[in-house]
Amino acid sequence: MADSLLDRLHAAIADSRSAVLATAISGADVGAKVLVEVDARPDSASGDAETLRQTAGWTDAGLEARVVRDAESALVSGVTSVRRYGDGGRLDGDAHQVFYETHVPPPRLVIFGAVDFSAALVRVAKVLGHHVTVCDARATFATTARFPHADEVVVDWPHRHLAEIGARLGPRDAVCVLTHDPKFDVPAVIAALDTDVGYIGALGSRTTTDDRAERLRAGGVSDEDLSRMMAPIGLDLGARSPEETAVAICAEIIAVQTGRIVPSLRDTAGPIHPRPAGTD
Repeated sequence: MADSLLDRLHAAIADSRSAVLATAISGADVGAKVLVEVDARPDSASGDAETLRQTAGWTDAGLEARVVRDAESALVSGVTSVRRYGDGGRLDGDAHQVFYETHVPPPRLVIFGAVDFSAALVRVAKVLGHHVTVCDARATFATTARFPHADEVVVDWPHRHLAEIGARLGPRDAVCVLTHDPKFDVPAVIAALDTDVGYIGALGSRTTTDDRAERLRAGGVSDEDLSRMMAPIGLDLGARSPEETAVAICAEIIAVQTGRIVPSLRDTAGPIHPRPAGTD
Protein backbone atom coordinates (compact mmCIF):
# COMPACT_ATOMS: atom_id res chain seq x y z
CA MET A 1 0.00 0.00 0.00
CA ALA A 2 2.82 2.42 0.84
CA ASP A 3 4.39 1.74 -2.57
CA SER A 4 1.02 2.59 -4.14
CA LEU A 5 1.02 5.96 -2.40
CA LEU A 6 4.53 6.69 -3.67
CA ASP A 7 3.46 5.81 -7.20
CA ARG A 8 0.50 8.16 -6.91
CA LEU A 9 2.75 10.93 -5.57
CA HIS A 10 5.15 10.54 -8.50
CA ALA A 11 2.22 10.62 -10.94
CA ALA A 12 0.89 13.82 -9.36
CA ILE A 13 4.29 15.49 -9.61
CA ALA A 14 4.62 14.44 -13.26
CA ASP A 15 1.16 15.94 -13.97
CA SER A 16 1.99 19.23 -12.16
CA ARG A 17 -0.71 18.53 -9.58
CA SER A 18 -0.53 19.51 -5.93
CA ALA A 19 0.18 16.67 -3.51
CA VAL A 20 1.37 16.12 0.06
CA LEU A 21 2.87 12.89 1.37
CA ALA A 22 2.95 12.72 5.17
CA THR A 23 5.16 10.02 6.69
CA ALA A 24 5.50 9.11 10.37
CA ILE A 25 9.25 9.20 11.07
CA SER A 26 9.15 8.38 14.78
CA GLY A 27 6.72 6.85 17.23
CA ALA A 28 4.63 3.69 17.26
CA ASP A 29 3.33 4.23 13.72
CA VAL A 30 6.69 4.95 12.10
CA GLY A 31 6.47 4.41 8.35
CA ALA A 32 2.70 5.04 8.16
CA LYS A 33 1.69 7.41 5.38
CA VAL A 34 -1.03 9.80 4.27
CA LEU A 35 -1.30 11.07 0.70
CA VAL A 36 -3.48 14.07 -0.13
CA GLU A 37 -3.58 15.06 -3.79
CA VAL A 38 -5.56 17.29 -6.15
CA ASP A 39 -7.10 15.15 -8.86
CA ALA A 40 -7.10 17.72 -11.70
CA ARG A 41 -4.37 19.24 -13.85
CA PRO A 42 -3.93 23.01 -13.29
CA ASP A 43 -4.45 23.63 -17.03
CA SER A 44 -7.52 21.42 -17.39
CA ALA A 45 -10.42 22.77 -19.40
CA SER A 46 -12.66 22.88 -16.33
CA GLY A 47 -11.68 24.43 -13.04
CA ASP A 48 -13.14 21.50 -11.13
CA ALA A 49 -10.73 19.69 -8.83
CA GLU A 50 -11.27 16.92 -6.31
CA THR A 51 -9.06 16.40 -3.28
CA LEU A 52 -8.23 12.72 -2.78
CA ARG A 53 -7.02 11.23 0.49
CA GLN A 54 -5.40 7.84 1.00
CA THR A 55 -3.74 6.37 4.09
CA ALA A 56 -1.62 3.33 4.91
CA GLY A 57 -0.14 1.71 8.01
CA TRP A 58 -1.77 3.64 10.86
CA THR A 59 -2.79 2.00 14.13
CA ASP A 60 -3.62 5.25 15.99
CA ALA A 61 -6.91 6.44 14.42
CA GLY A 62 -6.81 9.80 16.18
CA LEU A 63 -3.30 10.50 14.94
CA GLU A 64 -4.25 9.39 11.44
CA ALA A 65 -7.20 11.80 11.35
CA ARG A 66 -5.03 14.66 12.60
CA VAL A 67 -2.35 13.99 9.99
CA VAL A 68 -4.96 13.94 7.21
CA ARG A 69 -6.20 17.38 8.31
CA ASP A 70 -2.69 18.80 8.57
CA ALA A 71 -1.76 17.35 5.17
CA GLU A 72 -4.76 19.16 3.69
CA SER A 73 -3.50 22.39 5.28
CA ALA A 74 -0.04 21.79 3.84
CA LEU A 75 -1.64 21.34 0.43
CA VAL A 76 -2.93 24.93 0.69
CA SER A 77 0.18 26.52 2.22
CA GLY A 78 2.68 24.64 0.06
CA VAL A 79 5.05 24.31 3.04
CA THR A 80 7.21 21.23 3.72
CA SER A 81 7.68 20.63 7.45
CA VAL A 82 8.04 18.22 10.37
CA ARG A 83 5.34 18.22 13.06
CA ARG A 84 5.15 16.59 16.49
CA TYR A 85 2.10 14.99 18.10
CA GLY A 86 1.04 13.16 21.20
CA ASP A 87 -0.94 9.91 21.14
CA GLY A 88 -4.34 10.29 19.49
CA GLY A 89 -3.11 13.25 17.46
CA ARG A 90 -2.88 15.62 20.42
CA LEU A 91 -0.90 18.76 19.72
CA ASP A 92 0.68 18.92 23.18
CA GLY A 93 2.99 15.91 22.89
CA ASP A 94 6.05 14.63 21.06
CA ALA A 95 5.46 10.87 20.96
CA HIS A 96 5.25 11.02 17.15
CA GLN A 97 6.99 13.00 14.43
CA VAL A 98 5.49 13.30 10.95
CA PHE A 99 7.29 14.61 7.88
CA TYR A 100 5.11 16.51 5.38
CA GLU A 101 6.63 16.37 1.90
CA THR A 102 4.77 19.00 -0.09
CA HIS A 103 4.77 19.35 -3.87
CA VAL A 104 2.79 22.19 -5.44
CA PRO A 105 2.92 23.80 -8.91
CA PRO A 106 4.47 27.26 -9.15
CA PRO A 107 2.21 30.06 -7.91
CA ARG A 108 0.33 31.77 -10.73
CA LEU A 109 0.58 35.48 -11.49
CA VAL A 110 -2.05 36.79 -13.90
CA ILE A 111 -1.25 40.24 -15.26
CA PHE A 112 -3.98 42.21 -17.01
CA GLY A 113 -2.67 44.90 -19.33
CA ALA A 114 0.07 44.57 -21.97
CA VAL A 115 1.99 47.68 -20.87
CA ASP A 116 5.60 48.52 -20.07
CA PHE A 117 5.06 47.90 -16.37
CA SER A 118 3.78 44.42 -17.25
CA ALA A 119 6.96 43.52 -19.13
CA ALA A 120 9.08 44.44 -16.10
CA LEU A 121 6.72 42.60 -13.74
CA VAL A 122 6.94 39.45 -15.86
CA ARG A 123 10.74 39.44 -15.60
CA VAL A 124 10.82 39.95 -11.83
CA ALA A 125 8.03 37.42 -11.17
CA LYS A 126 9.78 34.74 -13.24
CA VAL A 127 12.91 35.19 -11.12
CA LEU A 128 10.70 34.47 -8.08
CA GLY A 129 9.39 31.28 -9.66
CA HIS A 130 5.88 32.30 -10.73
CA HIS A 131 3.94 30.92 -13.67
CA VAL A 132 3.08 34.21 -15.42
CA THR A 133 0.19 34.99 -17.76
CA VAL A 134 -0.23 38.32 -19.54
CA CYS A 135 -3.75 39.03 -20.76
CA ASP A 136 -5.02 41.96 -22.83
CA ALA A 137 -7.95 42.34 -25.21
CA ARG A 138 -5.77 44.28 -27.67
CA ALA A 139 -4.06 41.81 -30.00
CA THR A 140 -1.61 44.46 -31.19
CA PHE A 141 -0.09 44.74 -27.72
CA ALA A 142 -0.56 41.22 -26.33
CA THR A 143 2.16 39.38 -28.25
CA THR A 144 4.89 36.93 -27.32
CA ALA A 145 7.39 39.23 -29.01
CA ARG A 146 6.66 41.91 -26.40
CA PHE A 147 6.54 39.42 -23.50
CA PRO A 148 9.04 36.67 -24.35
CA HIS A 149 9.50 35.67 -20.69
CA ALA A 150 5.80 35.10 -19.99
CA ASP A 151 4.52 31.53 -19.81
CA GLU A 152 1.32 32.57 -21.59
CA VAL A 153 0.16 35.60 -23.54
CA VAL A 154 -3.63 35.65 -23.90
CA VAL A 155 -5.71 37.90 -26.14
CA ASP A 156 -9.03 38.27 -24.32
CA TRP A 157 -11.00 40.58 -22.08
CA PRO A 158 -9.74 40.22 -18.50
CA HIS A 159 -13.10 39.29 -16.98
CA ARG A 160 -13.69 36.62 -19.62
CA HIS A 161 -10.25 35.11 -19.02
CA LEU A 162 -10.90 35.05 -15.27
CA ALA A 163 -14.24 33.34 -15.88
CA GLU A 164 -12.23 30.58 -17.56
CA ILE A 165 -9.38 30.19 -15.06
CA GLY A 166 -10.74 31.71 -11.84
CA ALA A 167 -11.71 28.41 -10.24
CA ARG A 168 -8.07 27.30 -10.40
CA LEU A 169 -6.71 30.37 -8.58
CA GLY A 170 -5.97 29.96 -4.89
CA PRO A 171 -4.28 31.65 -1.92
CA ARG A 172 -0.77 31.27 -3.39
CA ASP A 173 -1.74 33.04 -6.62
CA ALA A 174 -1.95 36.72 -7.57
CA VAL A 175 -3.81 38.98 -9.98
CA CYS A 176 -2.34 42.33 -11.00
CA VAL A 177 -4.56 44.75 -12.91
CA LEU A 178 -2.30 47.16 -14.79
CA THR A 179 -4.70 48.18 -17.57
CA HIS A 180 -5.33 51.67 -16.13
CA ASP A 181 -8.58 51.85 -18.12
CA PRO A 182 -12.03 51.59 -16.44
CA LYS A 183 -13.56 49.49 -19.21
CA PHE A 184 -10.88 46.84 -18.57
CA ASP A 185 -9.91 47.12 -14.93
CA VAL A 186 -13.32 47.45 -13.26
CA PRO A 187 -14.68 44.18 -14.74
CA ALA A 188 -11.29 42.54 -14.08
CA VAL A 189 -11.31 43.48 -10.40
CA ILE A 190 -14.93 42.38 -9.97
CA ALA A 191 -14.10 39.02 -11.56
CA ALA A 192 -10.93 38.62 -9.46
CA LEU A 193 -12.88 39.31 -6.26
CA ASP A 194 -15.11 36.37 -7.15
CA THR A 195 -12.13 33.98 -6.90
CA ASP A 196 -10.04 32.67 -4.00
CA VAL A 197 -6.88 34.32 -5.31
CA GLY A 198 -4.60 35.43 -2.49
CA TYR A 199 -3.52 38.80 -3.88
CA ILE A 200 -5.33 41.39 -5.99
CA GLY A 201 -3.54 44.61 -6.91
CA ALA A 202 -4.45 47.46 -9.25
CA LEU A 203 -2.22 50.13 -10.77
CA GLY A 204 -3.13 53.81 -10.77
CA SER A 205 -2.70 57.17 -9.13
CA ARG A 206 -4.59 57.96 -5.96
CA THR A 207 -7.20 59.83 -8.02
CA THR A 208 -7.58 56.84 -10.35
CA THR A 209 -7.80 54.52 -7.35
CA ASP A 210 -10.58 56.59 -5.76
CA ASP A 211 -12.47 56.76 -9.06
CA ARG A 212 -12.11 52.99 -9.56
CA ALA A 213 -13.37 52.32 -6.04
CA GLU A 214 -16.51 54.36 -6.71
CA ARG A 215 -17.10 52.51 -9.98
CA LEU A 216 -16.65 49.20 -8.16
CA ARG A 217 -19.12 50.20 -5.45
CA ALA A 218 -21.58 51.21 -8.17
CA GLY A 219 -21.05 47.75 -9.63
CA GLY A 220 -22.13 46.13 -6.37
CA VAL A 221 -18.74 45.57 -4.70
CA SER A 222 -18.86 45.92 -0.92
CA ASP A 223 -16.27 47.77 1.16
CA GLU A 224 -15.31 44.43 2.69
CA ASP A 225 -14.50 43.05 -0.76
CA LEU A 226 -12.68 46.27 -1.67
CA SER A 227 -10.39 45.71 1.32
CA ARG A 228 -8.94 42.68 -0.52
CA MET A 229 -7.58 44.95 -3.25
CA MET A 230 -4.15 46.56 -2.92
CA ALA A 231 -4.45 49.89 -4.71
CA PRO A 232 -2.39 51.85 -5.48
CA ILE A 233 -0.43 48.67 -6.11
CA GLY A 234 2.94 47.93 -4.51
CA LEU A 235 4.95 48.74 -1.41
CA ASP A 236 5.81 52.36 -0.67
CA LEU A 237 9.44 52.05 -1.77
CA GLY A 238 9.66 55.28 -3.77
CA ALA A 239 9.70 53.31 -7.01
CA ARG A 240 9.82 55.30 -10.25
CA SER A 241 10.86 53.05 -13.14
CA PRO A 242 8.87 50.03 -14.38
CA GLU A 243 11.54 47.74 -12.95
CA GLU A 244 11.44 49.40 -9.52
CA THR A 245 7.64 49.27 -9.59
CA ALA A 246 7.79 45.56 -10.43
CA VAL A 247 10.00 44.96 -7.38
CA ALA A 248 7.56 46.92 -5.20
CA ILE A 249 4.63 44.85 -6.51
CA CYS A 250 6.35 41.49 -6.02
CA ALA A 251 7.49 42.49 -2.54
CA GLU A 252 3.90 43.36 -1.66
CA ILE A 253 2.66 40.01 -2.99
CA ILE A 254 5.16 38.25 -0.74
CA ALA A 255 4.17 40.38 2.27
CA VAL A 256 0.41 39.82 1.78
CA GLN A 257 0.84 36.08 1.37
CA THR A 258 3.09 35.76 4.42
CA GLY A 259 0.93 38.04 6.57
CA ARG A 260 3.64 40.62 7.19
CA ILE A 261 2.70 44.24 7.94
CA VAL A 262 4.63 46.48 5.55
CA PRO A 263 4.28 50.07 4.21
CA SER A 264 1.96 49.54 1.24
CA LEU A 265 0.97 52.48 -0.94
CA ARG A 266 -2.67 51.67 -0.19
CA ASP A 267 -2.11 52.55 3.46
CA THR A 268 -0.13 55.77 2.96
CA ALA A 269 -0.88 59.26 1.66
CA GLY A 270 0.91 61.78 -0.52
CA PRO A 271 2.67 61.46 -3.87
CA ILE A 272 3.25 57.95 -5.17
CA HIS A 273 6.36 58.93 -7.12
CA PRO A 274 8.87 60.98 -5.07
CA ARG A 275 10.61 63.94 -6.59
CA PRO A 276 14.29 63.44 -7.47
CA ALA A 277 16.74 64.60 -4.81
CA GLY A 278 17.73 68.25 -5.17
CA THR A 279 14.42 69.44 -6.64
CA ASP A 280 11.87 71.66 -4.94
